[in-house]
Amino acid sequence: MARPRILVVGSGFAGVECVRRLERRLSPGEADIRMVTPNAYQLYLPLLPQVASGVLTPQSIAVSLRRSSRHRTRIIPGAAIGVDTAAKVCVIRGITGEESHQAYDHLVLTPGSITRTFDVPGLTEHARGMKTLAEAAYLRDHVIAQLDLADASQDEAERASRLCFVVVGGGYAGTETAACLQRLTHHAVRRYPRLDPGRISWHLLDLAPKLMPELGDSLGRAALDILRRRGIQVSLGVSVAKAGPEEVTLTDGRVLPSRTLIWTAGVAASPLIGTMDAETERGRLVVTAQLTVPQAPGVFALGDAAAVPDLARGGNGAICPPTAQHALRQGRTLADNVIASLRGRPLRPYVHKDLGLVVDLGGTDAVSKPLGVPLRGLPAQAVARGYHWSALRTGVAKTRVMTNWLLNAVAGDDFVRMGFQSAKPPRLREFERTDAYLTPAQVREHTRALRAAG
Repeated sequence: MARPRILVVGSGFAGVECVRRLERRLSPGEADIRMVTPNAYQLYLPLLPQVASGVLTPQSIAVSLRRSSRHRTRIIPGAAIGVDTAAKVCVIRGITGEESHQAYDHLVLTPGSITRTFDVPGLTEHARGMKTLAEAAYLRDHVIAQLDLADASQDEAERASRLCFVVVGGGYAGTETAACLQRLTHHAVRRYPRLDPGRISWHLLDLAPKLMPELGDSLGRAALDILRRRGIQVSLGVSVAKAGPEEVTLTDGRVLPSRTLIWTAGVAASPLIGTMDAETERGRLVVTAQLTVPQAPGVFALGDAAAVPDLARGGNGAICPPTAQHALRQGRTLADNVIASLRGRPLRPYVHKDLGLVVDLGGTDAVSKPLGVPLRGLPAQAVARGYHWSALRTGVAKTRVMTNWLLNAVAGDDFVRMGFQSAKPPRLREFERTDAYLTPAQVREHTRALRAAG
């Protein structure tokens, strides 16, 4: 008999953890494992702001999927753009643009999330996100380029717009991005004797009344004080009304001359979920506590794209937050449930109590809440970096990250641009490929054509 086909979509925390556990616990003859991903690496997303600021190199947080000693999963280089759960077929667009399909017996959906945008004029054309390695590398080049161009310009209006940076989103991603990039410009401006450091301005905006409310009032205020002490202008209850190439209009009426708009105002589930004609909650795929998709035999979902019941908080409509901590543990539970379904055993529900939060603000600044214990300063920084370092999957990745941290602490940065600038900067949807997905009708038409072709 043919081996059961397990198809895993996505190479984030949940998908990789699931695959590695399947490889360890299934014998080679029990199943055929395949993973669909445009990149053959797991991106350690929480450290992305440190790549943008140059503290870490891009390679250090891109953990190779092929380094596992038990690696036997076939990696399909592409993106899943549609799923037909009735035909048990996944439509894939390869990295060179061709379309193909993969049949499955068990489908594990971990497509992750994309940057959430709103109907703000000019937003998708002029804003940049912080969700991919390419965006982080591009932003570093872009920020350094603004200093170079401001230094060379004789026009005061141009200088002002190039030295004003706007970050939208007061969650972890936005706060860490603003903090890390502000440190980059603070240190870099010393190499630009014609630039007045006082002319460089950083703005962090969020519609919420508090910064990172998940941390609690005390730590939230501590983080706010750190940012303001560094000169970052934090505006709460404010967002962007209109974005242009050289200015940003805020909802409170202010107009900031700026050529840098970084958008980190939340995430939305991958558009792949919308191709399935399945029930969703807050845009995420509805799943059971066992991570199965109702009315879709053989389909499992987890991570950012799934509304996983949070049983540790008593259920009652509570959903697990889209964090790496939950994704890792969901991946392990999901692998065990796939194995159980193969062997005819009962599935177990996912339960995990949140272990706390860490926020690295660069240098010696951090706020953390491990196991509910509030920390700030060096102790919080030690916890934050210790947690991230221990969560890296391979010894090579740990060595690279630790070496980068030590080298940056001792030698600093050379503020070198790598050449990612172009005459026409890529848009948000081009970085994250959000316009590549099919509609449910297109998916069904695709599978009908497959059946007709035999």
